[in-house]
This record gives sequence, structure tokens and C-alpha cells, in this order.
Amino acid sequence: MNISDIKILVVDDEAQIRRVIRLLLEKKGYTVFEAGDGESAVQRVAEGGVDLIIMDVMMPVMNGIDATAKIRESSVTPILFLTAKSLDSDKESAYLSGGDDYLVKPFSAFELTMKVESLLRRYMVYKGKENNPVQVDLGGGVTVDPEKRQVYKNGVRIDLRDRELDILFYLYEHRGEVLDTTSIYEAVWGEAALQSGSNNVMVNMLNLRKKLEDDSSSPKVIKTVWGRGYLIEN
Repeated sequence: MNISDIKILVVDDEAQIRRVIRLLLEKKGYTVFEAGDGESAVQRVAEGGVDLIIMDVMMPVMNGIDATAKIRESSVTPILFLTAKSLDSDKESAYLSGGDDYLVKPFSAFELTMKVESLLRRYMVYKGKENNPVQVDLGGGVTVDPEKRQVYKNGVRIDLRDRELDILFYLYEHRGEVLDTTSIYEAVWGEAALQSGSNNVMVNMLNLRKKLEDDSSSPKVIKTVWGRGYLIEN
């Protein structure tokens, strides 16, 4: 595919920001469209032919979070969020709505183009698979895509911290086996487990379960085998 065939939708209520982004991307050779609010973005994506969406969060009519959730009902087009907010809670909301990456304003031209190129590269590689994604059901509404190391809860992507993600996929790779905190720590942290190692595993496991389980006190995805360790059965 020629770079001019790649169509990017820029969604922001500030015309000047849209113009700057458009000029940057057109200079690289992309074809760029604009939308001034989330509702217009949803309508444009429904028309088809969009390969990447750059989405502002705070907008009138329909904000970027709500627009992304609506788009995700029918499209797997990658979405890069642009926002002035940088709190973890804001990032979590963005990812949970279905966003793929996050860039905080102000940003450099280099940061923007690198994010765009990375998302497009992944999208083009997996484009043929996205309508039928290779996902493994872990139970409790949780599925994982092992190839892309992505995790979903009831069809919505979950934003996990690096340690949480590493622990989950280590358990997944050894599903059916009971793994103690020492082996988990040494595999994930890459060092010999000291006394604090078990605590580190348990804290991350608690946070992981809060994100994965309907009821973290009665886990169905990552089970505890008392006195022995943790287990993913499926």
C-alpha cells in the first residue's frame, strides 16, 4: 500500500490543532480528514476507509472517550488519543474505552509521527486478522491475544501495567500449573527472590485481579491454590 492510500482522521474541536497535525501528516504523505467533535468522528468512521484515528478527549457534543466506545462497536481501526491530561486515571479511561495509544499535549512532531507509524505498522500486520482476532478465553469474560499481549474484559481492552501484564502472561504460558510466588518473581523480575519478592507478587496480583475479576475476593481467572500458589486453568 502506498503511503498516500493511508487515510487518517484527526478529531479535535480546535481547528488550529487539526491544521497543525494535518500539515505534519500530509508532509509525510498521508491522506488526512478532519472532524471537530466525537459525533462527527463516529459518522465519518461509519462511512469506512479510515486507517487511523487521532482523537482528542475533551470535546463538545460527544467527547473522545464516548466516541471511541461507540466506534469500537463496529471498528478495530487504531485510535491514538491526544489530551492535555496525563493522570493514570485519565489514561485508564482512554484505554478502557478502546484506545490503542496515548499522547499528552504538548507533543513534538517526532513523537506524533512515531506513534502514528507504530500504530499503522501493527494495524497493517494484523489487519487481515482483526475481524477474527486470535483470542484465548480465560473465563470470567476475560480473553487474551497472546501474539499482541493484549487483554480484554467483556470485549473491551484492559490497560495493565507492565508487571501485571508480565505476571498474567507468565501464568498463561504455564496454564494448568500451580506457580508459587518465588517462581513468579524470579521469572517476571529476572532476579533471585528475596523476602520482599513474595510481597511484590502479591501486591501486583491484587491489582491484577481488581482489573480482571468480577469479584476479586472470589477469582475465576487467576485462582489461588492455598499453600501452593496461583493457577490459570483454561
